[in-house]
Amino acid sequence: MIITDTHTHLYSDSFNEDRTAVIQKAIDNNIQRFFIPAIDSETTQDMYDLEKAFPENVFLMMGLHPTHVKENFEEELAHVESELNKRKFYAVGEIGIDLYWDKSTLEIQKAAFKKQIQMAKDRDLPIVIHCRDAFDEIFEVLESEKDDKLYGIFHCFTGTLEQAKQAMSYNMKLGIGGVVTFKNGGLDKFINQIPLEELVLETDSPYLAPAPYRGKRNDPVYILKVAERLAALYGIPVEKVAEITTKNSKEIFGI
Repeated sequence: MIITDTHTHLYSDSFNEDRTAVIQKAIDNNIQRFFIPAIDSETTQDMYDLEKAFPENVFLMMGLHPTHVKENFEEELAHVESELNKRKFYAVGEIGIDLYWDKSTLEIQKAAFKKQIQMAKDRDLPIVIHCRDAFDEIFEVLESEKDDKLYGIFHCFTGTLEQAKQAMSYNMKLGIGGVVTFKNGGLDKFINQIPLEELVLETDSPYLAPAPYRGKRNDPVYILKVAERLAALYGIPVEKVAEITTKNSKEIFGI
């Protein structure tokens, strides 16, 4: 059994004291593939260091996170493009729109999102979308960019069944993490109406720890709780969840 964590911030300061041990524990528990989203230029070197330490397990994305879209966003986007031109990445991400923290930057968030979608299309790469309080705005951009080159993952999906179907209409797999284990998360009410072939697993560690660890640091090994919850909801063995979702991740990332 191989489990793939399609979204984890293992370079986060939260892991500075025990990063190697945390990753090794996950690997020992069959979590052997970690896809690492970028935030901004300040995280780039930390990502490279992580990849160097675990070259067989760590796969990098490049992008500008929507909450880091500030006045200097064009400079940051130039960094993203420069890095994409230098070496292999497996996705452009995480990118998107976040209106939870700051609604005043909506227009430049949209501009950065569109620009990075174009970078992905130019390189035949998937995108990994961050959406918070912004489904309508995200869908508006995706609608304007919809074509055969648009595909990827709707990271940390927390929407309704209708929103799930709309996200999938843009060639997006749904990233399912700790929220599916929350008592009032909502996903457990309908997720088994969606084919498992449309889902990938993620932790978003160190954020969004699943029950019963909610509120604590999310470790990659906790993805087992997500897989177990999906196995229960779909009525299949956890090994089957691992097999199908890892296959899905390979289709998206090409590895």
